[in-house]
Amino acid sequence: MPFRQSSYGQYVPCDSFFVESDEDALYAAREQQRRRTRAIAEMQQRTMGQELSKLTAEEYQDDVLAHMVQMESATMPDVSSIDIQTEIQWYMRPYLLDFLVEAHAAFQLLPETLFLTVNLLDRYCSKRVVYKRHYQLVGCAALLIAAKYGDRKEHVPTIKELRSMCCSLYDEDMFIQMEWHVLQTLNWMVGHSTVDSFVQIAMSSSTPDPEVEHMTLYIAEVALFHRDFVSVTPSVLARSSMAIARHILSRPQASPSDWAGMYDHSTVMNLSHCLYQPSQVLVRKYSSNQLSGVASTVEDFLQQQLALSQRNAAVAPVEVTVTHEEHRVAPQVGTQVPQTPQKTMYAGSVMANGCITPPITPDGDQY
Repeated sequence: MPFRQSSYGQYVPCDSFFVESDEDALYAAREQQRRRTRAIAEMQQRTMGQELSKLTAEEYQDDVLAHMVQMESATMPDVSSIDIQTEIQWYMRPYLLDFLVEAHAAFQLLPETLFLTVNLLDRYCSKRVVYKRHYQLVGCAALLIAAKYGDRKEHVPTIKELRSMCCSLYDEDMFIQMEWHVLQTLNWMVGHSTVDSFVQIAMSSSTPDPEVEHMTLYIAEVALFHRDFVSVTPSVLARSSMAIARHILSRPQASPSDWAGMYDHSTVMNLSHCLYQPSQVLVRKYSSNQLSGVASTVEDFLQQQLALSQRNAAVAPVEVTVTHEEHRVAPQVGTQVPQTPQKTMYAGSVMANGCITPPITPDGDQY
């Protein structure tokens, strides 16, 4: 039997349980008002917290940036040491990084985890001799360490999952041993100032722009595949990648007086050349809508630049008429300028498809 509250605060039987009354609407209005008040209070607290966090970040940003620069210089790999590896070669690097990028995306890890993984891999290869058959194992151990260091626990890959991705090429004990060996080799110094952390600092002074951020990370990940950028510090790589991203997206560049505007011009030029042949794994990754489809945007921009350069280079040929007197004087002028020695044309050469057929080397008594 339903009950109602009496004037004395006690509940007494009530026959109108299924009958609406004016009090029901009043109770609903009061509950809605309480929810609205609670939501406004939470929003005010969130806004206040963001303002305090922003003030604190601005106060300590210089100290944080100085510490990050110090950390990146202390945890950089040695390219010359990797050059003298006996088995692993630089041409193997793109294949391993393609695997790591796919594993990183499959486990939905943070962007900083990929950059930290590559840093741990390069630092280990700078100090230890790595066999070709263990190269992928070192990469998996670096990914496991980086994920444990900065990612959420539920996203950290298990050894069984890593072994499955390696097609059971290694035993589970080998992953544990390699993880311990990497940490011992690096003296347990895992922390490293990654590119994405510098990107966050560079974008903190401007309006949030996810497209610029995604394209900056895309360009920085393209640089991971090339030897020339292994020795480039993450701070320089972040600023240079952001400068290219802003140029492609027609965004205003940062002021030269700001930290984000102090990019290296030579690094910008070298990075722009690498964009013409990116890894197809990265192209698929950054073609998704979640990452603003920046890979397609970069490809369209490069095609436009290529068409523009071809249009400017398409100049009508100029016909030059040489008189007999100029023809006689030309050899005398040429003797005063160093000339590249040229081989005389073989008498039996035949023009096939517009190309000169190389002369046949005589043999026997004719040699």
